[in-house]
Amino acid sequence: MTDKREVLVIANAAAGSAKDEDVDLVLAVLAELASTEVVVPDSGEEMAAALRGAGGRDVVVMGGDGSLNWVLSTCAAEELFEHIGSIGLVPMGTGNDFARGMGLPMDLGQAAQTAVSGEPQDCDLLVDDDGNVVMNAVHVGIAAVATANAEGFTDAMGAAGYAAGAMKAGATRGGWELNVKVDGEEVVGDDQDVLMVTIAVGASVGGGTQVAPDAEHTDRKADVMIATAMGAWDRATFAADLRRGKHIERDDVFVVQGTEITVESADPDKRFLVNADGDLGDRCHSRTWTLRPSAWVCRR
Repeated sequence: MTDKREVLVIANAAAGSAKDEDVDLVLAVLAELASTEVVVPDSGEEMAAALRGAGGRDVVVMGGDGSLNWVLSTCAAEELFEHIGSIGLVPMGTGNDFARGMGLPMDLGQAAQTAVSGEPQDCDLLVDDDGNVVMNAVHVGIAAVATANAEGFTDAMGAAGYAAGAMKAGATRGGWELNVKVDGEEVVGDDQDVLMVTIAVGASVGGGTQVAPDAEHTDRKADVMIATAMGAWDRATFAADLRRGKHIERDDVFVVQGTEITVESADPDKRFLVNADGDLGDRCHSRTWTLRPSAWVCRR
């Protein structure tokens, strides 16, 4: 009898819309494929301890983008990537944008099989100057405000809550005075307001909106999408085009690529919100994100 591979399973039964029966199904499939140790961390210390104890085993994350980000952030902060093998994801969250970008199965049984038996693929990460990890996309401007607004909608509406938050943000806010540099070159200066800056290593956000359609988790660069739509009509049509993935065809949108991106408020007295992988951070006057190519290995 062939020994099964040993896998560390990081479970979050409360992630997104996950139900108890879904968790039971996934665990049963994983147990058929591997010898599993299941951990449900309640704190950062418990997460770090679990990953330290992985002993080179592959890790399977049961949860959404937030659960995966927690694992990656812990590995980055504690320098634990060398203590684990690959990371597989069974998408059980609300948006599941990382899974969409990587082409992972949405069927839970198939996803569990892929998380254990899929092909290893090197993936990139963004890390900001405070050490925070971005595995998918980070936004400044209207998308960050939309996330703040969506907090009152997502519990009741699921992924549709993101769109509701965006509509509210678009109706109440114009542009931001920001300076943006990509690999040391200024691409937005003091004389141009922006509506939105997105730095992406994955294509979709908010449950499938293709904010950076050409971004890939594996191409060793970040896509920087900058929108300058200012008037009420321009903002409304930009939002509609964004939902259809057509916004990058607009004259008031441009995309550049790079590995180090700095966003700074043009006004020394003003700060901006940051939405990284769907979570709001502190308000910043300046922030820099640096790409770490091939930082981790995902099963796909």
